[in-house]
Amino acid sequence: MRAYTVLLPPGAARGSVPATAPPAEAARLIPEGFSWLAFLFGPLWLAAHRCWAAALGAFLLTLFALVLPAPLDGPALLGLHLLLGLHGHDLRRWTLTRRGWRLAHVVLASGEEAALARVLAAEPRLAPLFAGPRA
Repeated sequence: MRAYTVLLPPGAARGSVPATAPPAEAARLIPEGFSWLAFLFGPLWLAAHRCWAAALGAFLLTLFALVLPAPLDGPALLGLHLLLGLHGHDLRRWTLTRRGWRLAHVVLASGEEAALARVLAAEPRLAPLFAGPRA
C-alpha cells in the first residue's frame, strides 16, 4: 500500500465544486515515498513539475557540489540526489501549498488509479476537479 495526498486548486473548496467557472487546473494526486526520477534527474524533475524555487535551489546546490574538491564532489552529489529522491514529492506539495492549494484527503491504495477511485468514492463531487487539464 502507498499513501497519496489529494491537493485541490485554489478555486475549489474541499468537498465541493465552485459554482462559477471550474478551476484552471485539475486536482493533484501526489504519492508519498521515494521518487526514482527525482533521484536520477533532480533539478530537471522539479522543473518539469513547475517547482521553480526548489529546482533553482537544487541546481545551485548541484553546481556547488561539482566545484568541491575531488574526494568530496561525488559523495556530496550523491547525497543531494538522495535527498531529492526522498523529498521530491514533499517539495511538490510544498510548492502547491505556497500557491494556495489545499490538502483535501490522504488515501492509502495499491496504485494511482485505486487511490483516485477511493477519493471519488468518498467524495463524488470532486470528480469534475480531476477531469481538468493536467500539469
